[in-house]
Amino acid sequence: MKRTLMLCLASACVASTPALAAGVHFVAPADGATVPQEFTVKMGVDGMSVHPAGEIKEGTGHHHVVVDGGPIDAGQPVPADATHLHFGKGQTETTLKLAPGKHTLTLQFADGQHRSYGPDLSQTITVNVE
Repeated sequence: MKRTLMLCLASACVASTPALAAGVHFVAPADGATVPQEFTVKMGVDGMSVHPAGEIKEGTGHHHVVVDGGPIDAGQPVPADATHLHFGKGQTETTLKLAPGKHTLTLQFADGQHRSYGPDLSQTITVNVE
């Protein structure tokens, strides 16, 4: 009887745990940080998995960093240019080199074909480059 009760209680605890909502975030730097011209960017994702570009797998994607730009609409391809940095090998860390001044960095998650998951899977921060 005790064992059945314990199993029921354990099941209730597991069932009541909310699912983690999908989202991305900058692990580093922090929003508003002052950074040197060359600095490390660390990228994170919650509720999904990082997977290299090429194959579309449900619940997966890879990171892009947009320098001085905002989120990309869902379903739109992430441009391939100097301000849209692709991390299609599944990287979660990189080194950026930016000119001195105030810059925005937008972390954008996209599928295996570089199609954006939209603003819900993005985060924009500001950094002050020395």
